[in-house]
Amino acid sequence: MKTSWVFMIFLLTAFLLAPASAEKKPPVPLATVNFLVVRDENGKPVRNAAVVLHPVEDNGKQSRGGIELKTDPDGKANYDGVPYGKMRIQVLAPGFQTAGNDYDISHPNEEITIKLKRPDKQYSIYEDHANDKQKDQKPQ
Repeated sequence: MKTSWVFMIFLLTAFLLAPASAEKKPPVPLATVNFLVVRDENGKPVRNAAVVLHPVEDNGKQSRGGIELKTDPDGKANYDGVPYGKMRIQVLAPGFQTAGNDYDISHPNEEITIKLKRPDKQYSIYEDHANDKQKDQKPQ
């Protein structure tokens, strides 16, 4: 008899201390994101460019994990199932500067065009630079 009372008290305590059933959160809306990667100078598509997506937290930090896509011969890539919110998107392709920006995904279908630039010429101390000569002269 004592055992059954102890067991009943144990069950009652466990029931009262158990966390309330978690309320169901509404599902996070998902979007389809279509990318077009083109050359900045002429608008021609960039094939086989890596498009990397990373979720961005509210504090601006990049979340772990990500998705990498490759563009087709028309410079296009897409992904279904991108959660709404901030997304950091980087595009890398040989012979081009890496492009990157944060985008707010807030519609069921997003179209993002990214223009890649060629790398700038390297600065050389062995060449004359008109701007440098102006800096060296002191005002009188």
